[in-house]
Amino acid sequence: MYKVLIVDDSDINLQLIKALVLKVGDCEPVIFDRPKEAMVWCRDHVPDLVIVDYMMPEMDGMRFIAAFRAMYGRTAIPILMVTANDQKEVRYEALLGGANDYLTKPIDRIEFSARVRNMLALREGQKFLAGRAQTLAEQVAEQTREIRERERELTYRLSRAAEFRDPETGAHIQRMAHYSQVIAWGLDLPPAQCQLILQAAPMHDVGKIAIRDDILLKPGKLSDEEFELMKRHALLRVGRES
Repeated sequence: MYKVLIVDDSDINLQLIKALVLKVGDCEPVIFDRPKEAMVWCRDHVPDLVIVDYMMPEMDGMRFIAAFRAMYGRTAIPILMVTANDQKEVRYEALLGGANDYLTKPIDRIEFSARVRNMLALREGQKFLAGRAQTLAEQVAEQTREIRERERELTYRLSRAAEFRDPETGAHIQRMAHYSQVIAWGLDLPPAQCQLILQAAPMHDVGKIAIRDDILLKPGKLSDEEFELMKRHALLRVGRES
């Protein structure tokens, strides 16, 4: 059901346009004889089509269109302006000012019906594309979430691999991860970045996987040569050097 907003200061015109809209079918006319009251309604409702008169007290059709277009999410909604003035200058002003189409009085019911159907078809296309875009955005978000979950799992497994080589390294990895997050909080980093640091910090000692057991697990003090090899763990990546 399409919501069709009709704004005209003449009750006769309101009833006529309402009747013509109802004949189009699948439409719910919403009528106002005062444009400012219609504008208040528009703050909480999004019509599928706006039919507005050109000459009105308080706020003419051009001012109404400008105010309506300035509202969030209202820039693409079809607007049909109806007026008794058939001067080209007025028509140009309406089209350049934000109206999508223009009709002169007296209204031809066949022409009116055709134009309204065309504009509602345009609105239907807009809603379809908006829905499609939302669906795609949700799919991308879900796939991104799955990728991040896999990355977190990989990070966890690699850090656990280092822990299996050296139990002390494993405990150190967890401590450093939480210390890193606390430091990030202290630096007032965004929450998402603090969480990312917590998840990534366990990787800082993963290079120890590539250190020989006789050095990594040596119970006594390392020789100078062994210590130099141990220090290389910060430059090593799994399977290759950085």
